[in-house]
Amino acid sequence: MDVFATVTLSIIDAIENDPGKLVMPWHRSAVGLPTNPTTNNEYNGVNILSLWASSAVYGHTSSDWASYKQWQEAGAQVQKGAKSSVIVFYKPLPEKEGEDKRFVLKYSRVFNASQVEGYKAPEVPDNGPVERLEVADAMITATGIKVTEKGERACYMPASDEVYIPNDWLFFDTPTSSRQEAFYSTIFHELTHATGHKKRLDRDLTGKFGDTCYAYEELVAELGAAFCCAKLGITNEPRLDHAQYLQSWLMALKNENRFIFKASADAQKAVNWLTQKQEQQMAAE
Repeated sequence: MDVFATVTLSIIDAIENDPGKLVMPWHRSAVGLPTNPTTNNEYNGVNILSLWASSAVYGHTSSDWASYKQWQEAGAQVQKGAKSSVIVFYKPLPEKEGEDKRFVLKYSRVFNASQVEGYKAPEVPDNGPVERLEVADAMITATGIKVTEKGERACYMPASDEVYIPNDWLFFDTPTSSRQEAFYSTIFHELTHATGHKKRLDRDLTGKFGDTCYAYEELVAELGAAFCCAKLGITNEPRLDHAQYLQSWLMALKNENRFIFKASADAQKAVNWLTQKQEQQMAAE
């Protein structure tokens, strides 16, 4: 069995066995996993996608969210005219003898830290440089795609055909990956997006946050990252954080698991393109 099939099946197995909580592997004040700074609890389920979408639409620059009252209790004040975002949660109903426990769906409104005054986020620690791998750096260079370390955001910009990743000192070890694994996985995620440019493999990159096209492309990119890390020996086995990330987008696709096999095929094409560039570079030296 080839590496691509092995990685895909391992990830599917992890998803089916409930991989647990997703941890973004770098310190971020902007658009990380939504967290309530007054309780130190992370939002979960559909609330993650909902608050990410609000950040994408309204340009919020923090991963911290809390209710109006919670911000007040924390000594901060929501700005006049600020638009709230909705979160949902299940509240248990009073139990009746002989009946199963029942819940009712409730909602609440929260505001991003960028919408309040008087709140200071914790300082981000400097973890020092990430140890580089020659074989991975060679593949990155061979693509000819500009990769810039800047700020706290990881993204591919189709208009300028550039990849941006967080500064390497922001990356940290997680329960599922080392700093080095997380750093290169992030780069290869964005480079997989870049292979979809019309002058390369010409995938549909026009999706907007929250729609099917966007979710599908995220599946392709994360599988591409997992494939690259396995192929280059950066990781000895597929990591749970790949499965955790993919699970969130499969949920956005209404659990249509067939998407992962189609995305796997597109991811393999992307990695083949990256590998071919590296081989061409080596042949020219």
